[in-house]
Parts: sequence; C-alpha cells; structure tokens
Amino acid sequence: MTFDGWPAEALDFYEHLEADNSKTFWQSHKDRYEHAVREPMELLLAELEPEFGPGKIFRPNRDVRFSADKSPYKTHIGAHLRAGGYVQLSADGLACGNGLYQLAADQLERYRAAVAEDVSGAGLERVVARVRRAGPEVVGLDSLKSAPRGYPKDHPRIGLLRHKGLIAWQEWAPEPWLGTRAAYDRITGFLRASQPLKDWLDDHVGPSELPGR
Repeated sequence: MTFDGWPAEALDFYEHLEADNSKTFWQSHKDRYEHAVREPMELLLAELEPEFGPGKIFRPNRDVRFSADKSPYKTHIGAHLRAGGYVQLSADGLACGNGLYQLAADQLERYRAAVAEDVSGAGLERVVARVRRAGPEVVGLDSLKSAPRGYPKDHPRIGLLRHKGLIAWQEWAPEPWLGTRAAYDRITGFLRASQPLKDWLDDHVGPSELPGR
C-alpha cells in the first residue's frame, strides 16, 4: 500500500477530540484513530525511510505530570525521522519541522561559537536565506531578549546568537490535496528544502554529549 494522504475523517477526529478530550471519547473512537490517522502516518514513514531514515510515531497520550492542563490526549499526531525531520497532522492541517528544537548546554555553546565565527556564521546566514527562498520559514526558539553572556550586543548576527533552538517550519491549512498523493510531495519537498539547515547544525553543533541526552 502507498501513502495517499489523510482522509477528511482524520481531521474530523481531531476536531471532535479538541471538543471532548476524554478517555471515554478516545476509547469509543480508537478504531477511527487507528484507521484514519495512524495507519496513513505509518504508510508515510515506510515510504520516507529509504531517503530520510526510519521514523517513530509519538505516543498519543500527553505527559500531564507537570502541566496544569490535565487533558489526557494530544490533539495531533506527530512523527520524527531518524535522519531529521518532523511531520504533524491536526485539525489545523499539516505541519513539518526540521532542525534542533532545544539545544542542550554543550550544543548551545557550540552553536553560539559557530554563529559568532565569521566563516561558519556567514554560512548559516546563507543557509537560512536559501531555506526561506524554498518556502519553509526558519525560526528561533526560546530566544533571549538580550545578547548571551560573553557576546557583544552589536554582533552582526546577534539575532541568531539569541536563539536556544533553530528550526525550519512550514504549515498548510486543510485543503482537498491533504487527502491525496500531493501530501507526500509537500512533505518530501519540505524535508529536502530544509536539509541545508539540518546539515549546518549537524556539522557545527551535532548531538549532545551530556549524560542523559
């Protein structure tokens, strides 16, 4: 079987889950989730694997231990690709991401050093511009309001230096194409367009070497 997008039933499922995020609703509609939501994602990941590596679907249950919101279920399905990339479906439509969402302390140190350095920092600026021209946005996460300690406030790349995460991101509102093969083309198009950012982060930041990361 091939991935041919998600049926309208998948979006309906999440619309109803947003209105009734309860165990009772989930259990009575679990077959709908498995057929209309999870199965298409599994087919998608199987097709993406040769180019982007195996994928993992995140569990639908929310971690409510430290949250004031005790809603038990996520109102989206998300999957991560080992080679880099994230795919998400919700009632709001399709979204894709790629990059480093939350830099560990050692990653953040390497990231800032690479951004501050003239050659690698200028290289990142070119990568960001290239990715944006292709369609995805490049956004910083958990950004500081001022310059990080040890860096001048007037650094030419101060905007990039403030970030504690850097990702490419793109969203598409629900349209009829979401239930067709065109969804695959949008996803692979994003992953290829965002690859230069992932490559720069791999080359200059890499994985965390801290225990437990």
